[in-house]
Amino acid sequence: MSEHTVIKKILITAGTHGNEMSGIEYLRNLQSNAQIHAQLVAQTTDIDIELAIVNTLAVARRARYVEEDLNRQFSQEKLSVLTGENLEHQLAVEFNLAFGPKYEPTRDLVIDIHNTTSNMGPTLIILQSDEFHQQMARYVKANMPDAIVLIEDHIPYKQHPYLCTIGKTGIMIEVGPQPQNVLRPAAYLQTEEMTKLVITFCDLWNKQALGELDVVEAFRLTEEVYFPLCSAGNKLAMIHPSLQNNDFTVLNIGDPTFLTFAGTTLGWEGEDQVYPHFIGESAYYHLNIAFALSRKTLI
Repeated sequence: MSEHTVIKKILITAGTHGNEMSGIEYLRNLQSNAQIHAQLVAQTTDIDIELAIVNTLAVARRARYVEEDLNRQFSQEKLSVLTGENLEHQLAVEFNLAFGPKYEPTRDLVIDIHNTTSNMGPTLIILQSDEFHQQMARYVKANMPDAIVLIEDHIPYKQHPYLCTIGKTGIMIEVGPQPQNVLRPAAYLQTEEMTKLVITFCDLWNKQALGELDVVEAFRLTEEVYFPLCSAGNKLAMIHPSLQNNDFTVLNIGDPTFLTFAGTTLGWEGEDQVYPHFIGESAYYHLNIAFALSRKTLI
């Protein structure tokens, strides 16, 4: 994204997953409460802000999705098939036509709000590390010191299958820990705070009024780690208690990682100085994903 690109249209989405309540309740409040909406709009003077609760049927059913994960339906391959293979795929096609299209985007920035059951705190997920996103990360961290910046630029931006990629640029706000179908006040307030900061940043970016911002710590996604399985495909172990809830804490060779159901501790056998996150995420449990890994960097 060019450093001179002006942000004119922002789309804020929630309910991409129907059981992640912070964004859903925040957007509901924005849509129904004129005072709260006015507070958001007051963050900028010349940006058009749209709101969308996306997977309304999943929200009504209090489910992550109805048939397939909506946040994996926005790849070029999926969007090129215009007849929906399932409910979420059809919804993605329709949403892309209404708010995209992905490869000729009409929205400058899409902010997609999520929750995680893991202890990731308020995390800003950026999919590119160009000047715009570097400055955004620095601004958010400067004004919200407990924020975490996670970079997922291991593939080109448009190759991601995420909903937010229908915009010229897109980010995700991921806040945890929060159980599914529950609203915790801390998660809600962090969601609101980070969303407002991103919008204020865009306003200052447009006006070239950001000033000097310090380089900040960030984490760059590297890979996913799976639970050990038996030959029948069943889990042999769980997350070790000393690792559980310690997202973005360094993991070194030999550190306790899994605890087998027989009571044996399995130490980390990968590379030194890696940083797990999405540790024990509920939505990934059926996929046998124990956690994701990242490397610490500066941005």
